[in-house]
Amino acid sequence: MLRKKDLGLISAVLICSVIAALCVSSAQKKDGEKVRITIDGEIYGEYSLSENRTITMEERLGYNRLIIEKGSAYMAEADCADQYCVAYKPISKSGETIICLPHRLVVEVTGMWDDQQPDVIVP
Repeated sequence: MLRKKDLGLISAVLICSVIAALCVSSAQKKDGEKVRITIDGEIYGEYSLSENRTITMEERLGYNRLIIEKGSAYMAEADCADQYCVAYKPISKSGETIICLPHRLVVEVTGMWDDQQPDVIVP
């Protein structure tokens, strides 16, 4: 038989579980606003995800073609040997990336406040 204290404990655990689930769901990634492309550590450009376009990058390390459409970005072409960057799924959420290691290229989705957040706080 369950007692009042048992029911109280079960209720408390259920309430804590619901609160934890709400915290986790609210911390999920949000839709990004723009794409930042860096090549060999240098910013190549920033482009809005709301504007459809094709970006061709021909640098000394190689060739890549990024397509932005319908609020997401994907690598359509690259002349690297492994083709991992082309196999990535389209990215659209803040913090998602496409990386082409042979060309030292990083495509990252950023949000409105991403640039204003500190990376590290040092005392």
